[in-house]
Amino acid sequence: MLLTLFISACKVGQNYQRPGVAVPTQYRSAATTDSATVARVPWRDFFSHPDLQQLISTALTGNFDLQLAMKRIEESRAYVRQTRYAFLPAVNGQITASTITPSKNSLNGLSLETFLGSRHLEDYSANIVLSWEADIWGKIRRQNEATRATYLQTEEAAKAVQTNLIANVANGYFNLLLLDAQLAIAKRNLALSDTIVRVIQLQKDGGEVTELAVEQAQAQRQTAALLQTQLEQAIVIEENGLRQLLGDMPGSVPRSTGLDAFPVADTLLSGVPTQLLANRPDVRASELGLVAANARIGVAQANLYPALVITAGGGLNAFRASNWFLLPSSLFYTVAGGLTQPIFQRRQLKTQLEVAMIQEEEAVIQFRQAITNGVRDVSDALVQVDKLKQQEQVAAARVITLKGAIANARLLFTSGLANYLEVITAQSNVLQAELTLAEIRQQRLRAMVSVYRALGGGWQ
Repeated sequence: MLLTLFISACKVGQNYQRPGVAVPTQYRSAATTDSATVARVPWRDFFSHPDLQQLISTALTGNFDLQLAMKRIEESRAYVRQTRYAFLPAVNGQITASTITPSKNSLNGLSLETFLGSRHLEDYSANIVLSWEADIWGKIRRQNEATRATYLQTEEAAKAVQTNLIANVANGYFNLLLLDAQLAIAKRNLALSDTIVRVIQLQKDGGEVTELAVEQAQAQRQTAALLQTQLEQAIVIEENGLRQLLGDMPGSVPRSTGLDAFPVADTLLSGVPTQLLANRPDVRASELGLVAANARIGVAQANLYPALVITAGGGLNAFRASNWFLLPSSLFYTVAGGLTQPIFQRRQLKTQLEVAMIQEEEAVIQFRQAITNGVRDVSDALVQVDKLKQQEQVAAARVITLKGAIANARLLFTSGLANYLEVITAQSNVLQAELTLAEIRQQRLRAMVSVYRALGGGWQ
């Protein structure tokens, strides 16, 4: 027993150590070593608009993917609870009753008739069997370690689902604001097209322009009318998609503000890349997968070594039912201990060890890949925040310029100093410029969400 206790202090396999990862000291396009990061900001503080907060709250309770992630956590938690009993023996109770009638010409049949005066033999047994395997090489401890790591991995996976869900709900809401803004632009252009058509029709009636000018103006109006119906269709589809994220049936989505009025954060603290190891759920889940893979190597190694199993049993046994519970005559017990050393298992155990080691190497690659992807996501989002702000300034100035151009074109046209094509071209340019400006503003909002999600924000 002392030898067993001494050996049980051993533990096969290596304790987990984080592998070396070449993480940069700062993100590209973010020359800072400040550890403050927006990832630590709770989502309610980051998304302060009440409409968006309500949508996210509904999604966190109703989204089907998140509900499934929660169920997977419950499954893993059940396995973790099971690990508490891994070191205890297995106990089974059994009650059996049997009768055997051998042939008259057999030795057993002749013996029964000679000694017992019976043609059959009865046997009644009630017993309890205990079996316990000593954790000599730490196999059970490594199994428990892998189970706990898997449980924590499911928790991080659920956090990653929540982070992505919040980002998707916010982006869906911003898509609706963009479509609303574009629809308003299309309606304004449709009204402007009606005015231009009437002016050109009057000039055509006065003999100043031909029917071709009227047809060109009407075609421009039809373009704006077509765009309006397309945007109305897109709004309904986007609303249905957003409602599905909420776990709800198709329907409208309340919006109390416009795209221009929604605030955009000009400065987002990104911290340093090494913080992704603690803040980003998918990176943490990847590392926990590596922890589990490392522990499974220890399990595979322990299977190559001897296993000490101690069994004990006891109960009541009799060949007549009337004597079954007659004490102490019917009592029996057994105690046994066995040391089993695998010798030839058709190479299964060695293959299991080799596969476990390969899977651990795969987990290392996946861990490094997760960190690399995280650093790139943040770097991409940061440059979008910076450059889209500059693009919005240029696009806004372009809209002002083109609006002045269309006003001048209309004045010159009514004065006979410009033709109808210049008016139609100016109107088309304004329409495209306004649509582009609205899209850039929406992209700025989405870039803000991308930074928050890439840094690991949203699960707090």
